[in-house]
Amino acid sequence: MKLVVVSAGLSVPSSTRLLADRLTTAVQGRTPVDVEVIELRELAVEIAQNLTNGFPGRRLAAALEAVTEADGLIAVTPVFSASYSGLFKSFFDVLDRDALAGKPVLIAATGGTARHSLVLDHALRPLFSYLKAVVVPTGVYAASEDWGAEGLPERIERAAGELAALMRGLSGTTRPAKADDEVKVVPFAEQLAALRPTA
Repeated sequence: MKLVVVSAGLSVPSSTRLLADRLTTAVQGRTPVDVEVIELRELAVEIAQNLTNGFPGRRLAAALEAVTEADGLIAVTPVFSASYSGLFKSFFDVLDRDALAGKPVLIAATGGTARHSLVLDHALRPLFSYLKAVVVPTGVYAASEDWGAEGLPERIERAAGELAALMRGLSGTTRPAKADDEVKVVPFAEQLAALRPTA
């Protein structure tokens, strides 16, 4: 299976990339995946050109293809003005509108203060719902004070487990059905409930 990680961090080193790496490692600990990381800051010029002329450059075209072909996606952005960054949004603006349909996506964000944590539910989740992605229940927000504190590692592990389970469930690795096979339909709400940790 292929996991693509989109990081919109602008600095080097970047807390956004650090969070993306930790989420990736947690997913790899649960299911075997081939990982491709896309650093949007390296594609900023090509993204801007694509917005103005309608044609992706070579590196941007490869990134868009990787996202389209992925079995799962981790999308991480820094928070600017209480929302995702313009670079992050511009990348998904140039992506084909059906590229994420049915694709499992883990959303995450970083910011200087915990007051921006609602960006996950008020900006990122609606964006990916509009793109018809299957967004895992647990989003991960990391404020500056969260690094090294209690809570963040647990959220990372929970979100990674949800993404890994969805990727395994949606992968086409099962054998073809036979005529005498019993077909069992499990409602999506029950599938999500099975992913939640039990007390």
